[in-house]
Amino acid sequence: MEREEAFKLLKEYVKSEKMIIHSLSSEAVLRSIARKTGKDEDKYGLAGLLHDIDVEITNADPYTHGIKCIEILEEKGVDPDIIDAIAMHNEVASGKERVTEFQHALAAGETITGLIYATALIYPDKKMAIVQYKSVTKRMKQKAFAASVSRENIMECEKIGISLDDFVRLSVDAMREISDDIGL
Repeated sequence: MEREEAFKLLKEYVKSEKMIIHSLSSEAVLRSIARKTGKDEDKYGLAGLLHDIDVEITNADPYTHGIKCIEILEEKGVDPDIIDAIAMHNEVASGKERVTEFQHALAAGETITGLIYATALIYPDKKMAIVQYKSVTKRMKQKAFAASVSRENIMECEKIGISLDDFVRLSVDAMREISDDIGL
C-alpha cells in the first residue's frame, strides 16, 4: 500500500483531528527509527500512520483496540509484517508480549509522541521548535505528567538498540520536521 492510499484509509476510519495528528507524529517517528536502524522507512512509516485505524470503531477499548485493525488492513492487502506490528502495539488485546524489533519500535515510537506533544503544550508558544530534549527526558521521570503515557512502552527503544536520550532526540526531531502538519 502506498502512503497516499494509507492516509486516505486512515481518514476514512479516523475523524478526530487529535488522532490524525497522533498518527502523523507516529509515522514521522517510525520513519526516523527505520533510518536509524537501517530498516524499511516506508514499512515503518505505514505502521506508524495506520496503527490506530480502529481506535474510533473500538472506542479505544484496550481489549479490542488493535484487533479490528487486522481485519481492516488484511482486506486492503497490507503487508503482514505491518499488520503484526500494529496488532501487537496493544499487548492487552493481543494477549501476547511483543518480541520483534518492529513490534518494539512501533510501541515505543507511537507512545513517545504523546509525551512530546504534552511537553510542547507546556511551553508558552506551544511549538515544537523550542521543545528541549532534556525537558522531554525530565518529563519521562515525572509519572504524574502525561500520566496515561506508558513509560515502559517508551523504554522499549532500548530493545531496538537506541538509548533513551538518542530516542528522545530522534523523536523530537522527527516531530519538528512535521510541525506545520501537526499544528505545533
